[in-house]
Amino acid sequence: MAVFRTVCSLTAQSPRVPGTPRTDCPTHNDAMTETLLHIITRDDWNRFRPLGAVAPDSLGTQGFVHLSTPHQVHLPADRLYSGRTDLLLLHVDATRLVDPLRFEPGVPEDPESMRFPHLYGPLPVDAVVEVTPYLPGPDGRFAPLDRERPDAVGPED
Repeated sequence: MAVFRTVCSLTAQSPRVPGTPRTDCPTHNDAMTETLLHIITRDDWNRFRPLGAVAPDSLGTQGFVHLSTPHQVHLPADRLYSGRTDLLLLHVDATRLVDPLRFEPGVPEDPESMRFPHLYGPLPVDAVVEVTPYLPGPDGRFAPLDRERPDAVGPED
């Protein structure tokens, strides 16, 4: 898996065919092969999916959609959703995003060098390639995803 140490802005200024890799940000091209994740409730996914884009409250209040990499997704999940059993992970193909994507620091409690992907626009449903349930363990805490999960339910479920 790629390690993200740089902050890079991916913009829609360079024309491209959706689903093709970006070439306008060379420091990010390797990172773009890793699936990004968005935590969402089942109800919110069912509400946003027919609209064609996920636009959570954070887009209006902070200006971006929170995303994570598989090895860091447990950090915001534990912080914001501890014990919840109605969560899904949207697996996002970053090459299908059209709005700027920046890797930026999280909250002070996160490791200092860790950068989280922030999407500065709505998350297109077309960029979601897989949907999986994200359940906490018996202690209410979530685990990082270090490998592909066999329990995918697909973007239409």
